[in-house]
Amino acid sequence: MYAVEELERAYDAARADETFQRDLRNLLKNFAGRPTPLFRARRLTGHLGCAQIYLKREDLLHTGAHKINNCLGQGLLAQRMGKTRLIAETGAGQHGVATATVAALLGLECRVYMGEEDMARQAPNVFRMRLLGTEVVGVSSGSRTLKDAINEAMRDWVTNVGNTHYLLGSVLGPHPYPMMVRDFHRVIGQEARAQILAEAGRLPDYLVACVGGGSNSIGLFYDFIPDTTVKMVGVEAGGRALRLGEHAARFADGAGGKPGVLHGTYTYVLQSDEGLISTTHSISAGLDYPAVGPEHAALHQQGRVEYTNVSDGEALDATRTLARMEGIIPALESAHAVAEVIKRAPKLDRQNIVIVNLSGRGDKDLGIFQTAGIL
Repeated sequence: MYAVEELERAYDAARADETFQRDLRNLLKNFAGRPTPLFRARRLTGHLGCAQIYLKREDLLHTGAHKINNCLGQGLLAQRMGKTRLIAETGAGQHGVATATVAALLGLECRVYMGEEDMARQAPNVFRMRLLGTEVVGVSSGSRTLKDAINEAMRDWVTNVGNTHYLLGSVLGPHPYPMMVRDFHRVIGQEARAQILAEAGRLPDYLVACVGGGSNSIGLFYDFIPDTTVKMVGVEAGGRALRLGEHAARFADGAGGKPGVLHGTYTYVLQSDEGLISTTHSISAGLDYPAVGPEHAALHQQGRVEYTNVSDGEALDATRTLARMEGIIPALESAHAVAEVIKRAPKLDRQNIVIVNLSGRGDKDLGIFQTAGIL
């Protein structure tokens, strides 16, 4: 409790400090590359014969994904708190790379915990982290994926809280993390709102984003929540099948997701009838987690956001389609959102506007694409 209470006090002060906010805006612009474009996917729209599709290009940010938004914010916060060491967990490796990048930028020591299974399937990102000077620690316990990496990072944090900040990568964990990470990613939706109003003169009809922990999606959704004409769709990992242990679809009916507590968060968790945390599966390491951000759980219960799921095969097919239609190779996480649009958009009116959050690029997944036979 001391660690999270210290962090809450520090964040409350920082969010009200104009100097902190100015420094963050400067780094987002001049280091990370914001604002990111809102790209009209004309060929994909024409191919599907459907609603107008726009891509919010978070994949163009430095380090290749939206994760840098939050890492810059928390890195500055850690520096403000006098911490000299960052630790983090990572699944797909993009958060680990972004944390390693910020640590190098700010001159901080860094260690990243990563499940051994994820290290094998995201080897390029492991190399990038080590090149940036970060120690990458493989986690061999449990399912050897994201859940287990978070376990180890939390153990490290409470042991070394005097000099260490845990730079958690999604809208998970104990307060203030879900709020803090959401706030650092709100820039996605704020930009998308201004961009579509300038481009089309009105708000979109649909927002679509993948949901693992849920940072990229809540970043896109949050500022649109009061706009009830804007429908929002979160896409989870349907994996191989909707049997417990074969997917990471926390909101799918009858698939094992129930309210529970994991890593300090009360939310929907994939669990057995006895309350044991389930193993999960997704071809995308960043979606392979048994719980989801608590704000997503609330939005689900309120019915404000529709949550659906896409299978491994559908995500791979969407990767190929987007690459050949628009010259953009998405991360497998983002491909889940693209796949949902490919299924849904042909049923919509041609005048409808759909914004898809392209949360990351697919360089890290080339080995998986090749193994899966889509090259």
